[in-house]
Amino acid sequence: MTKPLILVTNDDGITAPGLRALVRFMKEIGDVIVVAPDSPQSGMGHAITLDSTLHTERVVIDKMHGANEEYSCSGTPADCVKLALQELLPRTPDLCVSGINHGSNSSINVIYSGTMSAAIEAGIEGIPAIGFSLCDYSWEANFELASSYVKQIVSQALLHKIPKGVVLNVNIPKTENESPKGIRICRQARANWKEKFDKRISPMGKDYYWLTGEFELLDKGKDTDEWALANGYISVVPTQFDLTAHHAIDDLNQWNIHEQE
Repeated sequence: MTKPLILVTNDDGITAPGLRALVRFMKEIGDVIVVAPDSPQSGMGHAITLDSTLHTERVVIDKMHGANEEYSCSGTPADCVKLALQELLPRTPDLCVSGINHGSNSSINVIYSGTMSAAIEAGIEGIPAIGFSLCDYSWEANFELASSYVKQIVSQALLHKIPKGVVLNVNIPKTENESPKGIRICRQARANWKEKFDKRISPMGKDYYWLTGEFELLDKGKDTDEWALANGYISVVPTQFDLTAHHAIDDLNQWNIHEQE
C-alpha cells in the first residue's frame, strides 16, 4: 500500500532541531517532504508575502535521517504551505505537521504563532493538520522524550481523521529527563500578555523599543491547556479557523442597524 504523504514545515527555520526531530519521527510513519523557511519566522502569525518575490531551493540537510525531499523557502510559514500545495508536492498530502516549535504555543500564543499558522493554512486548504510545540526555547531541547506521543497522535489522526474545519494544537511540557505523563484533550486557556516596551535611545539620538512582557493566566480551569502543561501532560486543543462568534449573532440582530434612518 502507498505510504501516507506527510508535509512537514515550521517557523523556526529548516535547520531547527525541532523540525529535524519531527522529520525523523514522521519517516517512521510515511513519506516525508519538507517545505520550511530558510530563516527563523517566529511570531509571524498568518502573514504572507505580497510585496516581494518568493524563492525556493531544494536542499539536503541530513542524508541519513532527512526527508524524501526538502525545500527551503524565503517566505513565511504560511507561504511555505501555499507553495508546497500549489507547486512543490507531487500530490495532495495526507497530513501536514508543523513544528516541533521551540517554545509554547498554548493559550493566547496560538494567535501569534507561525507554527500554528502554517498548520491552519493547510487546514484552510482541506488538509488535515497538526501544530506541535515544546515548552522549551533552548536549541538543545530534548524532543525525544515525547517522540512516542507525537507518533501516536499523528497515527491516530491518520486513522480516525481530524474533523473538518479543525486543526490540532499540540503542546508538550518541558520535563526533566522523563517522558510526559500522558495526553489531555483541552480547551484553550484564557490568558493575555501584559506587554511593556523597553525604550532606549540609539547613538543617533532616535528612540527605539524592545518588546517585553509577562504572561498573565486568567483561567483556573483544570480542563485547559495551561493546566495540562503545568501538570506534566501534553495538551491537545482542537482549534478552528472559522473566527465567527456564533453565540453573538442573536445579540447583534437585536441592534437597530438593519435599516437606514
